[in-house]
Amino acid sequence: MKTKLGLTCLMVGVGLFVSSLAFHAAVPADNGETVFKSNCVMCHGADGKGFAALKTPDFTSPKWQASMTDNQMRVVIKNGKKGTAMAAFGDKLSDEQITVVIAYIRSLKKK
Repeated sequence: MKTKLGLTCLMVGVGLFVSSLAFHAAVPADNGETVFKSNCVMCHGADGKGFAALKTPDFTSPKWQASMTDNQMRVVIKNGKKGTAMAAFGDKLSDEQITVVIAYIRSLKKK
C-alpha cells in the first residue's frame, strides 16, 4: 500500500511539474515594443525619433542604424552612456528583454 501511495504521489507531482512548464511556455515573453514603451519612450519618443532638446538619437535614421552594432547597443543599454542622459538598464532589464528591445529598435528603421 505504501509503495502505491508513494508512486501515486510521485506521478501527481511529476504531472503538476510538467503542466507548470507548459503554462510558463504558453506565457509570452516581453516583446521589444512593450519593453521600449515601458523604459525608453520618455527619452526616445514613442516613434523612436528621439528629442533634439535631449540630444537622443533618431532610431529611425538609416545613418544611425548603420553606425551601431547590436553589441554596441547592448553595452549602452546595460551600462548607460557616459556624458549623456542615457542611464544604465543592466539592473532593470534581463538579457532577453535587452535582446528584444534591440530587435525592436532595429525594426524602427523600416517605419
